[in-house]
Amino acid sequence: MSKSRIIENINKYRFEFKHLTVLFVVMIFFQIILSFIQKSSLQSFLLETQKSYQQYSAEKMANLTSTSLELLLENINIMDITDEDEKQKIIQSFNIIFSQQLLQHNVEDICIIVSRNHNTFAIDDGSMLFDYLTNYLNYTREPALRHQDAVNRYLDIEDKLKVEEKIYSTLEGMQTFHIFVPFVPNGEYQGVVYLKKTPDFTFLTNEIASSYDEAAIIYSSLILLGLLTMYYISSYTVKERDEVQKKFLVEHENFIKEQIMHEKESLFTKRIYHTHHKAEKIMGFIKEDLRIINKDNIDEIKNRVTKYSNFISRVIYDMKWYDPPIHTLRNQMFNTNVNEIINFLTSHIFLRLSSSTDIFSFELNLDNDIPLIHINEFVVWEIFEPLIQNSIDHSGDRKIKINIQSKYFKNQNLSEILISDDGTGIPGELLETDPEGVKKIFNENVSTKITENKNSGYGCYIAHQMATKRCGWLLDVYNNPDKGCTFKVTIPH
Repeated sequence: MSKSRIIENINKYRFEFKHLTVLFVVMIFFQIILSFIQKSSLQSFLLETQKSYQQYSAEKMANLTSTSLELLLENINIMDITDEDEKQKIIQSFNIIFSQQLLQHNVEDICIIVSRNHNTFAIDDGSMLFDYLTNYLNYTREPALRHQDAVNRYLDIEDKLKVEEKIYSTLEGMQTFHIFVPFVPNGEYQGVVYLKKTPDFTFLTNEIASSYDEAAIIYSSLILLGLLTMYYISSYTVKERDEVQKKFLVEHENFIKEQIMHEKESLFTKRIYHTHHKAEKIMGFIKEDLRIINKDNIDEIKNRVTKYSNFISRVIYDMKWYDPPIHTLRNQMFNTNVNEIINFLTSHIFLRLSSSTDIFSFELNLDNDIPLIHINEFVVWEIFEPLIQNSIDHSGDRKIKINIQSKYFKNQNLSEILISDDGTGIPGELLETDPEGVKKIFNENVSTKITENKNSGYGCYIAHQMATKRCGWLLDVYNNPDKGCTFKVTIPH
């Protein structure tokens, strides 16, 4: 197989290659981390084991030296030796004990540290030890200089050794041990046998670490071989599946695009239908105002007609867009007074109906401290108007009272608008939430009115969509404890 053919086959199955490559890299990465952790644990174990054994072997050697000297002294009466030959034999025995320890591998220093006449000095020679034991030696400077570090260390622990008479060892660096063994010939404490030893077992730990590295490399190689084999096999077994999936995804994508386009068209059509009959009602109000205009009410009529006309302009503008640009809804240039919108809706929209006084009435409790909001006033109109209309529609034939209350919470920097009524309330099933956490009354084509009109049940849906999706507000509804229901709009500032 040529190189170009191999590259072509790899490109044909890019998903499998990337997938297995990532899997391979991850597994190798984890294997390296695992190997590093295991190697660190192994080295830590070896170091601790080595440290314990080194300390044990060093203390054992020092103890053996001290014991040899003590046994030698217990078997002879050194004060009665007058013969020169006998004296030289004893001295030679002392020297042999000193020299044998120095010949041991990794032993760096050995001596006997004693105190006499307030002088502490070191003895590393048989003749000096003999003189000390026969009371002819009170102090020697030359060996003390050679073993000054040992003498200083002994002085730090002298009192402790005299009291406890136990082997004392300290560690310098990673593996240098300073061993102090009490020197007690004939049961009398004289000083200590000092031994400095640096055992070295790095050759052993290096061999173990090297063997472990070889095993890790072999194991990683086997993983690589297995992944490459898996890639080779999977490249053939999933070929047809990928072809079918590709065609299915293309078909599914086209279906979703068509569905989204259909939903947008449906939403646009229903929104326009919903606002169209409201625009017709507003046009009727405009005509009526024009008929009753006179010089006394011209300013009032002009302001109201301007408001009505702007709403009609907004309706026409909305007809041009499936999804209006966000800056036409929310913008820093908008400074809308929520209380004014509520007053205008109640006074000049709902109360202009000829039968309003027989069906419903309003009670307004508006907080004048509510800040201005940066939302287009006609968007606010589209939110509150369906909620108020819902309270009127589900009341039936009985007269209801609608209470609209606005409150500003300065500490939380938010406002609440409560639209309450004393009607029949909302059926419990409409207050249940759907899988997305939205109450069913805010879903499309859900109505509280008993009607067969297929275009009803859209007002609360539009209000919820505009409030939550476009304005970033919170909209909730609940039944009152006694009667009626309350729509609650939360506006963060």
